[in-house]
Amino acid sequence: MHDAFTPGMLVRNPDQPAWGLGQVQSAVGNRVTANFENAGKVTLNLAVVRLVVVEDDSPRP
Repeated sequence: MHDAFTPGMLVRNPDQPAWGLGQVQSAVGNRVTANFENAGKVTLNLAVVRLVVVEDDSPRP
């Protein structure tokens, strides 16, 4: 079972570190579409790819 991914979440693909940080655009079933800094928009099948959620550590007002 995987974490629930929601639009706006920040993620990384540990198998593709060069892609950089990604932001989830949509999540339907096992398919997540994320926009990565260096790879653009990518649709991933969570049955074969593990995404890691990145906590937003930006300063809060």
